[in-house]
Amino acid sequence: MKKISVSILSSKNVQSDIMKINHSTADYLHVDVCDGKFVKNKFNPYKLLYKLYPSMNTRLDVHLMCKKPKKFINKYALLNTECITVHLEIDRPEKYIKMIKDYGIKAGLAINPDTDESAIVPYLHDIDVILLMSVYPGRGGQEFIDDTIKKILKVKKLIVKEKVDVKIEVDGGVNDEVAKRLDFADLIVSGSFVTKSEDFTEAVELLRKNADKLKTNKRTERRKIKEENNLKKSKKTKKKED
Repeated sequence: MKKISVSILSSKNVQSDIMKINHSTADYLHVDVCDGKFVKNKFNPYKLLYKLYPSMNTRLDVHLMCKKPKKFINKYALLNTECITVHLEIDRPEKYIKMIKDYGIKAGLAINPDTDESAIVPYLHDIDVILLMSVYPGRGGQEFIDDTIKKILKVKKLIVKEKVDVKIEVDGGVNDEVAKRLDFADLIVSGSFVTKSEDFTEAVELLRKNADKLKTNKRTERRKIKEENNLKKSKKTKKKED
């Protein structure tokens, strides 16, 4: 079953949406942190999350869109954080991956749409998550970039080749229709599709249902092909016997 992480980057009422996510069936609260340097805009809800932290159960999935993420890692590592992700495009990402792991937290590596997936190979044995940006980082509400579908498959092949247990996370422009196409993604990030809905749990479960339906359909298709092949073999065997 795919996991759903809900982003608050495009929220109109961040505190209210955080609590709604916390009371929904979302697996994670996706926290985008923008430093105004790696991306143009600034966004850092740390103070608010620190205040709400004692009353929250939903774990944080933190995505640092920051040139120098050290201070943000040190702060978010002390909250209810499951994973902290830094960008491959920054200087010496391996340094920050180690820092995250030293806190006993899962480490993720994000790549922008224009970054070739082969660039992740040197880091695959040190990370837990590879985050594929399916929009350009820094702004919520963008449309999903279709080329991401091919990239997911390529990354999955690299993971299999390297024999590592790394999860694939897709972030940006995901709605209920896009979710149907995200084969091989383990974790799906969705923002405005959920935060603009009347019922957060309903939106989350629709994403999950549509994403998991893809797996079910492919499994059914494979089973049908296998049954057809077995039937053909059976007919051939029968003809030989006759």
